[in-house]
Amino acid sequence: MQSLRIIENWPVPTAAAAVVRADGTVLAGHGPVDHRFPLASVTKPLAAYAALVAYEEGAIELDEPAGPEGSTVRHLLAHTSGLAFDEHRVTAPPGQRRLYSNAGFEVLGDHIAKATGIPFPEYLHQAVFEPLGMASSSLEGSPAKDGVSTVADLVRFAAELQQPRLLDVRTVAEATSVVHPGLKGVLPGYGHQSPNDWGLGLEIRDGKSPHWTGAGSSPRTFGHFGQAGTFLWVDPDARAACVALTDRAFGPWAVEAWPPFTDAVLAELEGHRAGSQH
Repeated sequence: MQSLRIIENWPVPTAAAAVVRADGTVLAGHGPVDHRFPLASVTKPLAAYAALVAYEEGAIELDEPAGPEGSTVRHLLAHTSGLAFDEHRVTAPPGQRRLYSNAGFEVLGDHIAKATGIPFPEYLHQAVFEPLGMASSSLEGSPAKDGVSTVADLVRFAAELQQPRLLDVRTVAEATSVVHPGLKGVLPGYGHQSPNDWGLGLEIRDGKSPHWTGAGSSPRTFGHFGQAGTFLWVDPDARAACVALTDRAFGPWAVEAWPPFTDAVLAELEGHRAGSQH
């Protein structure tokens, strides 16, 4: 895919990207796809997926108490527990506002470790990395932000999000649907959004503007970006997902570079589809 070559123009030391279809077919990869990059918040969807495995295994319930008074596992996954961004401090009642919270994911990791008797990094390895063959991925600290992985590994996860094998398809449908619709909040790096829609550990694009995906991204697009200059999106309408990892912190360069890149990828996917229909 020619569109992936755009990453060569990004002002970053190292970048790799790939596009994968729902059936796991990697349409193309570009750059060092086996290079291990810190993921920053792209760790969260992986941690959330492990939480959903724990739910399906019966180790936890989505609506059991976890975190601050009145909060549940579901609240922690959907950034509605009321916990502050990076502190274990309550700043709102559960379910009232979308307060993006690293602390919430740390509480979630502790909750699952207690419920399963397995340290969360090990649980994530057993529940997600191992069965998907993500041999170069690891969690080296906080479930909110300390994942390390490669583009080659993350395309396996992006395929799983599109065509689940580890989870019931209904669980993934719930995770990619809006939890607590209508809540306002700040999307880090992009300011106040009303509504600031989120699923279970996955951000949902809907009508957000500005946004890190493209103008051509469907409202159903879901995924996550990270402060390490990383992102993963799945666009169900395009029937494909894209992963891009870099080693330069998110900033104005990414705000400028990512949307046109995504639009170029989507346009090329559309061209492929149109071509295959003739």
